[in-house]
Amino acid sequence: MPSPTRAPSYAAVLLTPHVRRVFTAALLGRLSYGTVFLSLILALAHATGSYTQAGTALALNGAASSLLSPLRAKLIDRHGPHRTLPPMAVAYSGLLAAISALTWHPGAPAALLSALACAAGACAPPLGPVMRTLWSDLLPDRPLLQRAYSLDTVAEELLFVTGPLLAGLAAALTTPALGVAASAALVLAGTLALTTSPFVRDRDRTRAAPAGGRAGTRIAATLWRPIAVAAGLGACLSAFTLLLVVFTARHHQPSAVAWIEAALAAGSAAGGLAHGTITWRLPAQMRLPLLAAGPGLITATAGLAPSVPWLALAAGAAGVFVAPVLTTAYLLTDELTAPHDRTRAGAWVNAAFNAGSAAGTAAAGPLADTVPLPLCFPLATVPLLTVAAVTALRRTTR
Repeated sequence: MPSPTRAPSYAAVLLTPHVRRVFTAALLGRLSYGTVFLSLILALAHATGSYTQAGTALALNGAASSLLSPLRAKLIDRHGPHRTLPPMAVAYSGLLAAISALTWHPGAPAALLSALACAAGACAPPLGPVMRTLWSDLLPDRPLLQRAYSLDTVAEELLFVTGPLLAGLAAALTTPALGVAASAALVLAGTLALTTSPFVRDRDRTRAAPAGGRAGTRIAATLWRPIAVAAGLGACLSAFTLLLVVFTARHHQPSAVAWIEAALAAGSAAGGLAHGTITWRLPAQMRLPLLAAGPGLITATAGLAPSVPWLALAAGAAGVFVAPVLTTAYLLTDELTAPHDRTRAGAWVNAAFNAGSAAGTAAAGPLADTVPLPLCFPLATVPLLTVAAVTALRRTTR
């Protein structure tokens, strides 16, 4: 339950020394991840003439990024972001620049583009997990840290809403390859601005990680609650998005998908900002499954909406819980992890969310083809509601 005591303001977070420089730089680099997906798929389809080949290249990119994310994070925990992030950013942006050059005109070999996309995914700097690790150092005070994580989650979500809009604008005005080039420039500029900040430089000089560090499997076992909930949330949201497309198409309003997704994003932003203002009596371990049940229960009934506007209202209501769930998962991760493992721990949670998203999309397609649509929505929420119930029961039993 929330306490009547209010947490410090968002202004207190932003006025903390070094926060504005570090946070702005991280957001600049992370905007690249909002623009790059749509830019890549449009550019690859333009160059190869095939959405199948473009999708294959994007799948390789995503698989390499997710599978190697804990390894990249381990290097950052061991050697610090000042030493490790610039080489990753240079390699990643260079590979994107090569893809941009090859896709400027049609006719580039699909195999070469797939190889470059896969290599780019392997090098992608994990700016989100790094920023959340830096928050813990910038703001050791727990109420301020909760507010900072809420702000970070909301800002990241807004980047993933505005990024595709910018990519689509670039594709409409010039060529999709320009969006790929812009994504390369954004990640390089943001990463270099972040790693050259005095706070990050001084942090890496004065804080050396132990030679060993916990093994990745042990970290994952310790963090099974936030990892499971993140995976369940990713599966639920990605399946929900695909079902929105089917719902609006059957109501002869396919363009309404954008508005429904905007309602989901707006609800998440409002919920995330509100969540950060409250000092909670319930610890994060107990709060996480309760918050996770929210979007699951709402989206389970969304298929009964009689019209597109009602579905948009349901999406907005479900979105209210999305940012609080992710914020709480990251707060719990921070609590359970030693300082020298925090980037890797955050990468595990990120990878779980991405893996859940991929699985949800893969499962929702066959569901929509074989099961009545109103039944598809509750089936899509089964993973999230299951992990919410398991984490709640395990906590209660103990």
